[in-house]
Amino acid sequence: MKSILRNIVIAIITWEARTVLRKYKPRIIAVTGSVGKTSTKDAIYAALQNSFFIRKSQKSFNSEFGMPLTILGCDSGWNNPLAWIRNIFEGLALILFKNHYPRWLVLEVGTDRPGDIQSVAQWLQPDVVVITALPDVPVHVESFSSPEEVVIEKKALAKALKTEGTLILGGDDKSVLVLKKEFSDRTIQTYGVELYNDVVASHIAITYKDGKPQGMEFRVDEKKGSSIPVTILKRLGQQQVYPVLAAFAVARALGVDSLTAVKGLEDELGPKGRMRILDGYNNSTIIDDTYNSSPIALRAALATLKKLEAKGKKIAVLGDMLELGRYSAEAHRKAGIQAAGIADVLVTVGVRAKGIAEAAREVGFDPVCIQEFDTGESHEAGRMVRAMLEEGDIVLAKGSQSGIRLEQAVKEMLKEPQKAHELLVRQNKEWLER
Repeated sequence: MKSILRNIVIAIITWEARTVLRKYKPRIIAVTGSVGKTSTKDAIYAALQNSFFIRKSQKSFNSEFGMPLTILGCDSGWNNPLAWIRNIFEGLALILFKNHYPRWLVLEVGTDRPGDIQSVAQWLQPDVVVITALPDVPVHVESFSSPEEVVIEKKALAKALKTEGTLILGGDDKSVLVLKKEFSDRTIQTYGVELYNDVVASHIAITYKDGKPQGMEFRVDEKKGSSIPVTILKRLGQQQVYPVLAAFAVARALGVDSLTAVKGLEDELGPKGRMRILDGYNNSTIIDDTYNSSPIALRAALATLKKLEAKGKKIAVLGDMLELGRYSAEAHRKAGIQAAGIADVLVTVGVRAKGIAEAAREVGFDPVCIQEFDTGESHEAGRMVRAMLEEGDIVLAKGSQSGIRLEQAVKEMLKEPQKAHELLVRQNKEWLER
């Protein structure tokens, strides 16, 4: 019965969303990929918000529920039937009455299973499509027969692009870059750190204050010759640079002045739980990357931890990576080998993450410096780490979302746990009651 009602609600709000698009005709920027969709969507919005009347997907609204809700300007009703009824009536009001509707929408388009994006592509015709990265072992891959099937699914959005539209590609990713040839009849721009891209980041560096990491600085270089310095605060890692480059590429395609774009980007702190710098207990530093996890994202997070200058210990708190199917065991093993060469202390949370600890021990990591916790023990893991924190320590926390909830561990380690609601992901009532 619950499934039937769910499908009815999806059908209604999707019809309303399609009708709203036909009525108001907003221009659409659609973002997809297996890594960095939310950060890229937020960066694009930040770069364009001072130039256009624009709306973005809230949080990570990228599903069959999320996109229609963004188009309708509604919040999720979660398990509240009255909230969903209210959303339906708000959609009808948009259709029946004239409304001051945004001229641009930035939509995050995700997929959990085959056919998700292809279904959306039948009614969504974007003016700009951004494809971030398509790694060898993408998130949600267990629902697909192969990583190649994930690529085909994501590519459906590019096929839906308007003929006069622009395709923005994460050019450092080989699986994305090959699309440049396949869609050569479209206007294409690429971004990345490699010099062959149209928008390139150079002189990337981590900034510090009083010995603690504060953010990133780099230059955005465009083929036309301009070079603009950019500073981003409270975020770390090269993976934070890519969304900014994507935003510059979109701004460039739409004729937005680069200085206007950079002003909006420097004021943006990025989404919670994505390599955010937080103040930890006992004057330590927490790198909060607890929104989700996948092999490529974990690899990048650990690489960032390696680059950081630390006066104290480097502690990696790593949870299960979910939805990897047959790739799971090997992905966790590789993570353990990488972590062993970077961290001074390794803490794992979850059944699958035990493979991280096992691989670390196998390559010589001191077993005394490894602590393992089961699924559901994130609070306990956080309390254990808090007890060992000393001034100058740096903690990286990263794991998949619904099963591991490592934000619970981070809360235990915060300098001011009472501020968790404003600092961490999944602090709304519905998540906290799970």
